[in-house]
Amino acid sequence: MNFEPTRIPGAFVVRPERHVDERGFFARTWCADELAAHGLVATLAQSSVSWNRSRGTLRGLHWQAAPHAEAKLVACVRGAIWDVIADLRTDSPAFRHWFAARLDAENLAMLYVPPGVAHGFLTLADDTLVHYQISERHHPDHARGVRWDDPDLAIAWPEAPAVISERDRSLPLLGGALR
Repeated sequence: MNFEPTRIPGAFVVRPERHVDERGFFARTWCADELAAHGLVATLAQSSVSWNRSRGTLRGLHWQAAPHAEAKLVACVRGAIWDVIADLRTDSPAFRHWFAARLDAENLAMLYVPPGVAHGFLTLADDTLVHYQISERHHPDHARGVRWDDPDLAIAWPEAPAVISERDRSLPLLGGALR
């Protein structure tokens, strides 16, 4: 696995190494030892998927608050997404900065999201399946979110969302989300 640092401290684009032969390829997508060697959370408590019917579906921006903050390793295994993280750690030099990467079934890239960093995505294709490997089980009372279009974050989405859940449309702006 190759780890490419992003401008968000502790966040990485992770690229599996493909081992190719006449059958196709094999690639490792999780290795606790390699994550730990990069100083990342290497605990796996939960694995989840989201299926998204339509291009332009937006999910996020979500995170889980302490003491149940979670790290995520996100991959798009069918279709394509514009995967976005926003640093909401007030003690981080990248506080209020964001980073985005295209994840798709062809490039196999994954995004490691450290605890305290919000995550969301916009689907770039119909019939998109996203896989999450998560370090902490879900605690609904610690679930948090911030609006995808918060002007303080000023995320450059590649296109306007067409589908957003009522929950995500109702998320607070950053000032209200961090209280």
